[in-house]
Amino acid sequence: MHLLLIEDDLDLGRSLQAAFRQQGFSCEWLRRAHDAPLALSDAAADCVLLDLGLPDGSGFELLARWRRADASTPVIVITARTALEDRLAGLDGGADDVVLKPFAIPELVSRIHAVVRRSARQAQETWQFGDLTVDPRARTAHLAGALLALTGREFQLLTELAREPGAVVAKSRIAQRLAPLDEPVDAATLEMHISNLRKKIGAERIRTVRGIGYQLVP
Repeated sequence: MHLLLIEDDLDLGRSLQAAFRQQGFSCEWLRRAHDAPLALSDAAADCVLLDLGLPDGSGFELLARWRRADASTPVIVITARTALEDRLAGLDGGADDVVLKPFAIPELVSRIHAVVRRSARQAQETWQFGDLTVDPRARTAHLAGALLALTGREFQLLTELAREPGAVVAKSRIAQRLAPLDEPVDAATLEMHISNLRKKIGAERIRTVRGIGYQLVP
């Protein structure tokens, strides 16, 4: 899972990055509103953690801009503002959750998993597609009850397709999501990962839509 953290507090930012690494997350950390992406699609993030009190702007303004652009990426507001009106303003402004500082890291991680799960329209921790199950939190997948031996990239690829079952996911988006902090993977490498994943979960489960991308067939 890839996260975008927008938080100006140095100690908190460092602590969160260390905690996310332990969870197997990748994380891009920004400290100013000016550095935030104009569109959430540019960040290729599964979830955004947004502080409201930034040194050069308001987190509310960022959130409003993203939601006006119909961005569907989950956003969790993290704030020291305890007033009820601030919490409600965050939720009414399009935040998926509001977490008050100080918070426990395990609770924040659970909330991240919860909003990502809701975004993928999955009610349970384990995503079910016939006899194929995907557990994003445990980073495991099973086929007919048997554990699949997936590489890290193959699991990332399966998760990206499983996030929107039945939808066609663009090749460019997948390529960026597989390497969120680096250059997108090239076309040949992506094809290789798709081929290897098909061998493990069944070729019929991944449909190629020529010129566009790939589709996980439920």
